[in-house]
Amino acid sequence: MSTKQQLIDAIADMREDEALQLAQQLLEAGTAPMEILEACRDAMAIVGQRYEQGEYFLPELVIAGDMLTAIGERIKPLLQAQAVSTAKKGKVVIGTVQGDIHDIGKDIVAFMLDVSGYEVIDLGVDVPASAFVDKLQESQAGILALSGFLTLAFDQMKHTVEAVREAGLRDRVKIMIGGAIMDDSVRHYIGADAYGPDATAAVRLANLWTGG
Repeated sequence: MSTKQQLIDAIADMREDEALQLAQQLLEAGTAPMEILEACRDAMAIVGQRYEQGEYFLPELVIAGDMLTAIGERIKPLLQAQAVSTAKKGKVVIGTVQGDIHDIGKDIVAFMLDVSGYEVIDLGVDVPASAFVDKLQESQAGILALSGFLTLAFDQMKHTVEAVREAGLRDRVKIMIGGAIMDDSVRHYIGADAYGPDATAAVRLANLWTGG
């Protein structure tokens, strides 16, 4: 079994100390930071499935989030060192939709967008549609990034996109979605412009939309 698979299993099985040790081993072995983050994403997908099946509960979500935050803190300086500082390319409003308190994936995307030259307005977690609309109007941001970890986020994302449309902002705001359980079929249901499977994809989408 590869070290990355061991990391996925350790996170999914709530073995916190082992997960941190494995992440450090991967870093010391020269594994690309984004590869480690992808392993974390795969692990969180398993955690999410177990939560929705009633095998895990909120405490497990919190523990998993703590593990990923700790791993992320070790990885972020490496990502920052690789980034090139540039003038701000545009504004992005980001947040985890109402009913969902998951933030590690959102935080990584926000960080990557920031170091890639975007002004990032992070609304946090459990964000109602009205708050996204208000911030888009206030900031005049051209990109909205919606994050969700649980299937309950699907309908809330759809509601948020509809709220953006009802506010008359849809024509000028590009909307991307992300999260361990998201895919392009979910994007179609929600009515977003694009689905980003990871933070690198989110940056690519933002660059495409802004010409950055």
